[in-house]
Amino acid sequence: MNENRKAVAVAVPAPKSPVDGVTAARPPSAPVSQPPATESPVPRAGLGERLVGKLSRFIAFACRTHSPYQAAVIRIGYGFFFTCYLLREWPNRGVLYGERNPWSLPMSRALIGDTHAFTVLTWMDGRLWFEFVYIGAIAAGVLLMLGWRTRAIAVLFMVGVLAIENRSPFVGDAGDDIIRIMAVYLVFTRCGQVWSLDARRRGLRAGEARQDRAGVALWAVLAPPLLWASFAHWDGWLGVFWVMWAVQGLWFAGNRWAPRHAVRSLLDSGGAMLHNCAMLVIAVQVCFIYASAGLYKSQGTKWQDGSAVYYAMHLDLFRPWPWLTELFSANMLLVFVLCYATVIMQISFPFTLMYRRVKNVLLAIMILEHLGIALILGIPFLSLAMIVSDAVFLPTALLLCTEGRCAGLVQRFRERSGRHTGGQCLESA
Repeated sequence: MNENRKAVAVAVPAPKSPVDGVTAARPPSAPVSQPPATESPVPRAGLGERLVGKLSRFIAFACRTHSPYQAAVIRIGYGFFFTCYLLREWPNRGVLYGERNPWSLPMSRALIGDTHAFTVLTWMDGRLWFEFVYIGAIAAGVLLMLGWRTRAIAVLFMVGVLAIENRSPFVGDAGDDIIRIMAVYLVFTRCGQVWSLDARRRGLRAGEARQDRAGVALWAVLAPPLLWASFAHWDGWLGVFWVMWAVQGLWFAGNRWAPRHAVRSLLDSGGAMLHNCAMLVIAVQVCFIYASAGLYKSQGTKWQDGSAVYYAMHLDLFRPWPWLTELFSANMLLVFVLCYATVIMQISFPFTLMYRRVKNVLLAIMILEHLGIALILGIPFLSLAMIVSDAVFLPTALLLCTEGRCAGLVQRFRERSGRHTGGQCLESA
C-alpha cells in the first residue's frame, strides 16, 4: 500500500543548448503598434509644365517624316504623267511649245512680264534651245519616277514643268494646272525616302562611312548654269534656286564634317518639317479643288436639272468612242444619278476626312469616277493627275500591303527565272 502511494514522477525534458553558430529563436512578441504613415500627396504639374510637355511632344511629332509612301506614289505618278504627256506631244512639240507656236515668243515674254511666271524657254530663241529644254524635261520626269537624286531632280523637274506649261498657258486642260502647282510642292517633300533608287542606295550603304561623291558632283555641276542665268536673266525664281542650292551644300557639309553635330540634327528636323508641311498643303489643295469644283457645279442650271453629263457626252471634243458614249447617255436615269452624285461627292469630300472608313470608300468611288471620265470622255491626263493627287489620302496599310505583294511577285519571278537559267546550264553541260 505504501508502495502504491508513492508519487509518480513526471520526467520533463531539459532545454537543449543551442547548436554552435545557430541562435535560438526568440518567442514571438506582440506586434508593436506603429502610427500609420501618411502618404505625401503627389504635386500636380503646373499649367506651364503641361504646356511645355505638350509643346515638346508636338515638336517631336513634327520632326518625324510622315506619309513617306504617299509622297513616293505622288512622285512616281507625276513623273509618269509628265513623261507620257511630253512623249505623246512629241510630233507636235514645235507647234505647241516651240518655234512654230502661234503664241510667239514676244507675246509670251509680254505675258510673263505681267504675270511674273517662270519659264526658261523665253531666255533664248531657236530650235536648239527648245529641244534641249524639252528633252531635259523628259529626262527629269524619268529620273524622278525612278527616284534618282530626288532632291536635285525634283527641282529640275519643276523647272521643266514650268518651262513647258508657262510657254503656252492656253494649251492644255486642268491637268496642266494641277501638275504646275504640285510640281512646286513636290520640291519640299522627301519623296525619295522609299520606293526609289536613293532608298536602295542608302540600304546598300547602311553601316558604311562612304561619302556621297556623286551627289556633291551633281551639286557642283548645277552651280555654273545657275550663275550664268543669274547674270543673264535675273528673276525672283533664281533667288529661290540659290537658296535651295545653298541649303543643299550646307547639308553635304554637315554630313561630311559634322555628322553628329546639333546643326546636322537641326537640318534633318527642318527637312522633316518642310516635308510634313508640303504634304499638308497638297492635301489642302486637293480639298480646295474638289470643293470649288462641286460648288461651281451646284450653281449651274444644267447640273441642277441633271443633264450636264448628257451634254458633255455629246460634244465632239469628248467623244473618243461614240458607241460607248451613246450607250451611257441613252439611260437618262444613270445620267441624272451621275450628275448629282458627282456634285455631292465633290462637296462632301473634305468633310469625310474626319471619318477614315467613309473617306476610304468615297476615295475609291472617286478614283473609279476619274477612270470612267478618262475612258468615256477621253481626258486621260486630267484623270491621271487627279488620281495621283488623291494618293495623298491613301491609307498607309494599303500601300504597305501593295509593297509586300509586289515584293513577293518579284521574288517568285526571280526564283523561276533562276531555276530556268539553271536548267539550261545543266542541259548545256
